Amino acid sequence: MIAAAVAVVCAGALAFVALGPLSAAPAPTPTRSAAAPTPTPTTPKPTRSAAPVDGIDAPTSTTVAAATGASVPVSASAGGKATQTLENPQASGAPLVLRVVDQQDGWAEVQLAQRPNGSTGWVPTSAVTLSEDPYAIVVTRSTNTLDLYKAGKVVDSYPVATGTGGTPSPTGRFALTELLAPTNEGYGPYAYGTTAFSDVLNSFGGGPGQIGLHGTDDTSSIGTAASHGCIRMHNDDITALAERLPLGTPFQVR
Repeated sequence: MIAAAVAVVCAGALAFVALGPLSAAPAPTPTRSAAAPTPTPTTPKPTRSAAPVDGIDAPTSTTVAAATGASVPVSASAGGKATQTLENPQASGAPLVLRVVDQQDGWAEVQLAQRPNGSTGWVPTSAVTLSEDPYAIVVTRSTNTLDLYKAGKVVDSYPVATGTGGTPSPTGRFALTELLAPTNEGYGPYAYGTTAFSDVLNSFGGGPGQIGLHGTDDTSSIGTAASHGCIRMHNDDITALAERLPLGTPFQVR
């Protein structure tokens, strides 16, 4: 998990550097933050989450919305009054980029990094720049694998560690929200924040129990159910993704 300022559900606190684009794609670059306190999981109240997903969702292309100004207003419906505002850049220093799930009449429905899982809101397209992302990633918990898709076809597969039985990785359709460069040991060279949140931990390491996709120094955990909900990868593998995947990329856990 992301700890403190961006608390990801991992096995400890996470200090980081928010990253900007590593390639031509809207991928991100790092900014530093102070280390978070030692995580203390809390007993959560029940929270609604996205329904479990059995089928694979790997679109040939996904529209993403990159904020063009200092903030983006979010409404509950297309054309409605703004109910919240998203800051750009985000608190981590990462640019605000959102996955688009629907569009109508100058408005885009986007996935939000908020509880409950699956939350969406509508933003005016005048406040963002729209582009297409050919990538998608699908994590399968039963096999502890991550498949990378491009234009609807698998182009790479990686072994990963997923959540344990007590702190499982939540299932559903999510998106990558920010790319971080952890500065403390244990999380590898890169960590993606996502729109997913733990179904078990309402808080973790000073943050809200947000699920991350990151590297690890514990290579023996790869291929097993070992985390607090985050997806762990070999450091070379998360580096390969960081060099390719833009923010807003679809991220499915099944």
